[in-house]
Amino acid sequence: MKALFIGGTGIISSAVSELAVKKGIELFHFNRGKSHRQINGVNHIRGDIRNIEETEKILNGYQFDVVVNWINFIPEHVKADIEIFSGKTKQYIFISSASAYQKPVQKLPINEDTPLYNPYWEYAQLKAQCENLLLDACKKKDFPVTIVRPSHTYDYSMVTTGWGYTILDRMLKGKKVIIHGDGTSIWVLTHNTDFARGFVGLMGKQEAIGEAYHITSDELLTWNRIFQMHADALGVPLNAVHVPTDFIARYAPDRGASLLGDKSHSVIFDNAKIKKLVPDFQCTVPFSQGVQEVVSWYRNNKKWQIADENINSIVDTIISIYENRWVKV
Repeated sequence: MKALFIGGTGIISSAVSELAVKKGIELFHFNRGKSHRQINGVNHIRGDIRNIEETEKILNGYQFDVVVNWINFIPEHVKADIEIFSGKTKQYIFISSASAYQKPVQKLPINEDTPLYNPYWEYAQLKAQCENLLLDACKKKDFPVTIVRPSHTYDYSMVTTGWGYTILDRMLKGKKVIIHGDGTSIWVLTHNTDFARGFVGLMGKQEAIGEAYHITSDELLTWNRIFQMHADALGVPLNAVHVPTDFIARYAPDRGASLLGDKSHSVIFDNAKIKKLVPDFQCTVPFSQGVQEVVSWYRNNKKWQIADENINSIVDTIISIYENRWVKV
């Protein structure tokens, strides 16, 4: 199999790249070559996918069994890919997002037939629009698209509480951290190596053309548990404040959008569809192991230990205003 990844060195795509190479896939990366992640055995093509004319010249003469664009976020991106890769690949995989599923969730578990409707988060709305464009091209132009919807997929470098290393730094210093809502909503975290097993199994599957799949863990965790596991891995007490999600959104709109449109809702995913097509897909990395990887990475890489003072200011402000909201001035 000959495959092209646009990007290929991100949190999810790096794990998929490593497994693809291990499986004997002839893998090409098309990117600007600026990532700190290096994957052995990959053929590199230097270029900028946003420059359509340049990309078409660089890829002239290439044919691929599979093309995956890991960095498509808006309809204009997929329109360009339909133009560039029509006739150049037997399968084009679009990386969508499970955040595009209906919020609030009306029925659990979520499966691939759950409606795509997220009124809170533009990111999710744009992903859904991209899906519609690609499925229309599949139907009308035989563009061979497969849609994959990751949920919250992480590796050693991602602090899954949100707001990055700053939250670990606050925990280490005994400062308060924010848990949205009452912390009891159910969430799913998927290790990137587990995701890769399902994804590589989809590559080259012609029966996946015109279909959508989510690939997630079956492990269910509350947000209270997720935060506690970070504190436990650091070896410190958890000093948490529960703040309503809409209150957070008032003072941190970007964070609020991802909470209101995704993380504040309980999710349980039915992975029967991916497991049927890829029988060996299973998740073997529990979050208890994954969070240890995260903490170990930051402890051993001082240049990554950067606390964002803007985030600290936002967190302190939200906590101060919320805790003093009944105090009369």
